[in-house]
Amino acid sequence: MSKIYEYIRHPRASELARLGHPIKTNDFRKPKSDNIFARFNSKFGLKITLVVGTMWCSYLFTILALFALPSAIKQGTYFIVVWLSSSFLQLVLLPIIIVGQNIQAAASDKRSEETYKDAEAVLKEAEEIQRHLLAQDEVISGIMAHVQSMMEALPPKATS
Repeated sequence: MSKIYEYIRHPRASELARLGHPIKTNDFRKPKSDNIFARFNSKFGLKITLVVGTMWCSYLFTILALFALPSAIKQGTYFIVVWLSSSFLQLVLLPIIIVGQNIQAAASDKRSEETYKDAEAVLKEAEEIQRHLLAQDEVISGIMAHVQSMMEALPPKATS
């Protein structure tokens, strides 16, 4: 008896096996451009972001912004608002936002890794189901062949 079903692996399953790991934020840290200026800009921008995106930098910027506060207070309400919006908020919030984004990126990487592991487990289970079904097909084919041979061995029915 011929095969009942021919298993064809999904291309995404092959791609998943070839990749070997989930895509993470760190995968994009190495510039892939052949242009020397683009590579330099990427590396330099990343270094600056890594330095500015720390709470220590936020503390330093807070101290720096507070140096201008006495001058703003002497000049009046308008300059206090200008100092608060342009100096303090921009200087202090920038590194804090980057720190938050780094935490979110790490959480996203962890979710990506867990999703990848889940997909890999589902893929392995599906492949095991395919092997089980093929084994069942072989047994069923054997049973059908045996039944067929028994049917052929029976004497022909008399027609009335």
